[in-house]
Amino acid sequence: MNLARLAAEAGARGAPVRAGLIGAGKFGSMFLSQVPTIAGLEVTAIADLDPDRARAACRTVGWDEERLAATAFVDDGAALAARGDVDVVIEATGNPRAGIAHARVAIAAGKHVIMVNVEADVLAGPAIAAEAQAAGVVYSMAYGDQPALVSEMVDWARAAGFHVTAAGKGTKYLPAYHDVTPDDVWLHYGLTATEAAKGGMNPQMFNSFLDGTKSAIEMVAIANACGLDVPDAGLAFPPCGVDDLAHVLRPCDLGGQLPGRGMVETVSSLERDGRPVFRDLRWGVYVVFEAPNDYAADCFRQYGLPTDATGRFAAMHKPYHLIGLELSISVLSAALRGEPTGQAREMRGTVAAVAKRDLKAGEVLDGEGGYTVWGKAQPVARARTALPIGLAHGVALRRDVARGTILSMDDVALGSDPVTDLYRGLIGGA
Repeated sequence: MNLARLAAEAGARGAPVRAGLIGAGKFGSMFLSQVPTIAGLEVTAIADLDPDRARAACRTVGWDEERLAATAFVDDGAALAARGDVDVVIEATGNPRAGIAHARVAIAAGKHVIMVNVEADVLAGPAIAAEAQAAGVVYSMAYGDQPALVSEMVDWARAAGFHVTAAGKGTKYLPAYHDVTPDDVWLHYGLTATEAAKGGMNPQMFNSFLDGTKSAIEMVAIANACGLDVPDAGLAFPPCGVDDLAHVLRPCDLGGQLPGRGMVETVSSLERDGRPVFRDLRWGVYVVFEAPNDYAADCFRQYGLPTDATGRFAAMHKPYHLIGLELSISVLSAALRGEPTGQAREMRGTVAAVAKRDLKAGEVLDGEGGYTVWGKAQPVARARTALPIGLAHGVALRRDVARGTILSMDDVALGSDPVTDLYRGLIGGA
């Protein structure tokens, strides 16, 4: 990679890459902490619902007063997306409706878009990517987050001539976590509510990581970007350490746990009885690939690559991801190379809302990580009528729904709006 050199050269000639950040939360703050040490990259504007909070975040990560004074702080993401002093818009709000709206404004204004907001990407990524291509700009996943890192590993495997069998990430998972709500989430993180509040930690956001929703969102994003399949039954979260990836994540007919080749899956860092998995991949990502011929399989053995018992399946993994600390890779790649670091191509999967408990007509759903629903990864072909988790917020139920049921779009008073209509069009109508 030569991004650092390209960026430094751009800065030296007086044309640094100018980024605008929408959403100065944890991901955004991690990115902001790196900006002062990257030659040729500037943040010219930051949008947050609370600009004073954004300024405080910049101070917390080490910005000096001179840099603060040179940066515009605004409360309107759409206004930032249209600014003339911004080349690349980073959408990091986490709100899918806002993310889609901001991306479309930015693209219409001729800006590249880095979509940290994976929730928005799984709702409308292919449509936004098509709009960006038509406008001659880049729409990209955010490097440092798992979907972009996995996309890079899948691309490496395919460019080297291997067949991709499985790809995904690790997480902490037990089946009981699907029922966890923000009220009891901190017990599973070893924190008290007071400790979490002091750290500025949002219980609903952290619960999304625990109850399986965030894993579903990220795996669907990978499937849509890489042309991989989502299991019909949803993610299985098999317990698996890094030494066993090639054994566990191969097809069932060969002794593995996948229903077929070319699948996304998340592996658990916990055995089903709660014991820790040996050499787990909780913070990392992986790709499992198959040798295309006997000669390549022999080379695996000759060069010490660990394989399954057949010698044909092997795995590569990255043990950590640093989210916002690595985000500049996407910004610089879009601006200086015109290349995304992963991009939604087609709607292979969706994330269906599943009732966490018996729900009653008239109840209002509270979306990702909340008290009412969790998100389950599904192939689009099986879930065209399912209510996506990204639209399961602030909408009222029209009828009772039993615990464990996948909600349909007809179960809620959804109506018609630009985001809903865009999603319906992508999945073929519902």
